Amino acid sequence: MKNTIVDSHCHPQFPQYEKDREEMIQRALDGGVFMICVGTDLETSKQGIELAKKHDGMWASVGLHPNDNLNEKFEAEKYRELLQKKKVVAFGEIGLDYYRTEKPKDQKFQKERFIQQLELAKEMKVPLILHCRDGKSGSVGRTYPDMIEILKKGYTDNGGVVHSFTGSLNEAKQFLDLGFYLGFNGIITFVRQYDDIVRETPLERILLETDAPFLTPEPYRGKRNEPLYVKEVAKKVAELKNLSVDEVITKTTQNIINLFKISI
Repeated sequence: MKNTIVDSHCHPQFPQYEKDREEMIQRALDGGVFMICVGTDLETSKQGIELAKKHDGMWASVGLHPNDNLNEKFEAEKYRELLQKKKVVAFGEIGLDYYRTEKPKDQKFQKERFIQQLELAKEMKVPLILHCRDGKSGSVGRTYPDMIEILKKGYTDNGGVVHSFTGSLNEAKQFLDLGFYLGFNGIITFVRQYDDIVRETPLERILLETDAPFLTPEPYRGKRNEPLYVKEVAKKVAELKNLSVDEVITKTTQNIINLFKISI
């Protein structure tokens, strides 16, 4: 496990990698980077599972992203079937996103569908990969308080991670109190507003991620992101917490083993 680093949230099945997917995956694996392929709907969940089956050092999650197909009902039976496939380690990414979903009726539908997904995850006893993004309109568009309120209604037993955390320090502490991990990615390499949150979050509760092909870290800003660049996130966490990069990598990899019950 030494020097193995895990990108806990990436999308190598996405069309941005159509021309060089296998080469991109091999670059990561050759560089000691394992990865979890995160699904955002039925099709990308299935594609992630197929990729994970092909490669050692890859696992998959399945889920329906909050912004996907806002008229589409959650088909629990189809996701239940996927959750039982080999190398599927989590349910996600699921959650709330008011940034691109601004109409109250759509936000209401998002919440209802989120709860349906939480019920399935609870039934299947799998950890969660949560997507939570605030809207553009101040307190009216806050997703984090809504998500915390929902999770407190009995959906914390199997734990999970709040991917790409961009809430407040107080909200970070509330998620930690509920037993969740916080996922940090390239955002922390080019935005300073989350420095204190990274410093205050115990290393034992941090997961590293890229969200590739999105949110490319420094020094690769402007290019397509890829899992190999998770090393830049590790470096930034180490800098902010005044730790060695090796310590950050070792501990966050152990965190992934603990949460997703995988062997590395």
